[in-house]
Amino acid sequence: MYIENYIQESIKTKQRLLADKEIIKTIEDASKAIVQAYKNGNKVLTAGNGGSANDAQHIAGELVAKFYLERRGLSAYALTTNSAIMTAIGNDCGYEHLFERQVQANGVKGDVLIALSTSGNSENIILALKEAKKNGLITIGLTGQNPSKMDVLCDYLIKIPSDDTPKVQESHVMVGHIICACVEKELFGEKL
Repeated sequence: MYIENYIQESIKTKQRLLADKEIIKTIEDASKAIVQAYKNGNKVLTAGNGGSANDAQHIAGELVAKFYLERRGLSAYALTTNSAIMTAIGNDCGYEHLFERQVQANGVKGDVLIALSTSGNSENIILALKEAKKNGLITIGLTGQNPSKMDVLCDYLIKIPSDDTPKVQESHVMVGHIICACVEKELFGEKL
């Protein structure tokens, strides 16, 4: 019974997402912004903590490698992967500056920062978004339904209609896949 209920709750979250035309439009618009960034010669940076760090890496991996189509790699970097950088920033500057410093060092005007936080209040994500805005990056936020600090810092805010962390993360994976598929289709044609 527990397993069936869990699956049903996950399905309900995705049904609420599907029914919300505003969120669907935001996902579409965010995908188009990434396409335009790539057409302009820019790149995508991704960031998140814990499970969201894995999701950030997953999105970057799909963009660099491929999603559906055999095509050239797209420039994308997960800011969660270099242990020397992460431990140096954590030790020397503080964990809250982990992504902010990397955006400052590697982000240029026109790049895209995809920031994932189920609560929308992770301090290192908030500081990274502020740094991104200051430097002219396009900001895409994936979070849960509750009001959060991220809400005012994202050009494209994708709020999953749930406050249950696992359900939010499950939908973040799906939204990441949708974005990668849309970007691929727009840049390279076919499949979708």
